[in-house]
Amino acid sequence: MQATKKEHMICGLFAVFLAAAFGLFIFWPQPEYFMDERRLPAKFPEVSAESLLSGRFMGGFEKYATDAVPFRINFRRLKAVSALYLFHRQDNHGIYLQDGYTAKMEYPLNQANFLRAAERFRYVYDKYLNENNQVFLSLIPDKNYFLAKSSGHLWMDYSWIEETMSRKVDFAEYIGIFDLLKIEDYYQTDTHWRQEKIKPVAERIAQKTGVILPEDYQPKMANPEFYGVYYGQSGLPLPPESLQYLMNQEIQMAQVFDLQNGKEIPVYDETLALGRDGYEMFLSGPLSLIKIENPAAPKDKKMVIFRDSFGSALAPLLIPGYSQIYLADIRYLHPDRLGKYIDFENSDILFLYSTLVLNHSETLK
Repeated sequence: MQATKKEHMICGLFAVFLAAAFGLFIFWPQPEYFMDERRLPAKFPEVSAESLLSGRFMGGFEKYATDAVPFRINFRRLKAVSALYLFHRQDNHGIYLQDGYTAKMEYPLNQANFLRAAERFRYVYDKYLNENNQVFLSLIPDKNYFLAKSSGHLWMDYSWIEETMSRKVDFAEYIGIFDLLKIEDYYQTDTHWRQEKIKPVAERIAQKTGVILPEDYQPKMANPEFYGVYYGQSGLPLPPESLQYLMNQEIQMAQVFDLQNGKEIPVYDETLALGRDGYEMFLSGPLSLIKIENPAAPKDKKMVIFRDSFGSALAPLLIPGYSQIYLADIRYLHPDRLGKYIDFENSDILFLYSTLVLNHSETLK
């Protein structure tokens, strides 16, 4: 009889636990946005005969239920910390920590995608450019270039990348910058480089293109508690870092036009520095076409930069040397449309891309 009462008590407590968990699940407020992961939570799927019979409802409900779990962020963090420090896994969902820096594994090297990128650059050259243009190519190494080998992760053959791209894009002079960079020039929790660290890169490009840049850039603080994209993706309790930018008189006087949306924007938008993706403060993030005008520069000096997001931080440093700078992101805008907006005649041309983007050049139109 005592055993029966004990069993009933255990069953009753288990039922209370299930009811409490179910109630917590139902009434726990779901966030409107996962700031750490930079995405919207999954919505409750549509209920219909077709969605139930096809299995689409259950697939959608599984995603919704996963996102709606109470204390989800805490469980993610516990899992990440356990994987790294308790079970000594080398990475968590492809993201690893080395010397205080987070990086996402980028492997294998997709040779076909690099060759495709070279073909897309040649398409632009054949359509718009000629011998009157100074044309340059520069590649930006991702963080794996500095971290993967020492951490025991697989890495791409960066020597092959530089040699192949400089050979295939033979209409452009290659500006190597790998030797100017080190891991400290990148954010610890983000993909990108730190603008205040890349003055030597801007100076080398300016030297090659024949313009002179000033020395008087003043560092400014945009956000002392910046968390990059890998902070949320890793789930690790990483410390914040500073988000800074460089300013001088020419940058301050420059006018920037977002041709995608038909409006003027600042060079640095400090309101975005405090938002979901602080790096978007540089030229307002992923815009397809931007025009920068500098009234203090010689009128005949123009540049067109074909770029990814890394170019948003570098381009402001080149403003003092040019009266006009166009930034075109052909991941979002087909090259055929550029002729409506840009006069390429006698312009310096820079193809500036990270190895991350080129390894996935299917994104280039």
